[in-house]
Amino acid sequence: MIVKTRNYRLEKKLYIKMALKSILKKQWWAIPIAVGVCLFYFWIPSIWWIIGGVLAYGLFVLFWLIQFYGVTQLEQGKMLFERFSYEINSQQILMKLNAREGMPLKWDQIKSAEVGKDYYLLFVNKAQLIHLPFKIFNTENERKFLTSILKNKGLVKG
Repeated sequence: MIVKTRNYRLEKKLYIKMALKSILKKQWWAIPIAVGVCLFYFWIPSIWWIIGGVLAYGLFVLFWLIQFYGVTQLEQGKMLFERFSYEINSQQILMKLNAREGMPLKWDQIKSAEVGKDYYLLFVNKAQLIHLPFKIFNTENERKFLTSILKNKGLVKG
């Protein structure tokens, strides 16, 4: 079976929001470190421990925010925000700009996937992701087929 989707363009603000959310979820360990720095306040009472911990975590989030914003501005990142239609089968995802131009993406290039309440999110790496909202699929069966592919490839738990 081949799933053919409608055309879809990932908006830059949505990309930044989803990429930042995913990186903060994957790098959860930064929060306990910041809290640990703040807890030094009980060992040596000084407000600077709390300020330092909060500031360090704020700079960590700002670093990633700048990284993802930069992807939206660079020429190399422009490809992520083109209008694509997708042809998905069990071997690959074909990202098509038009009837003659397209780029195949093998399933082994996808590092992980996430199924949200109204979208699929496929991660190629930390900065590249493919957002497939449910609204671009033509039928419920096509979404179920994609979900089964993701489960068979071990990209989502099920």
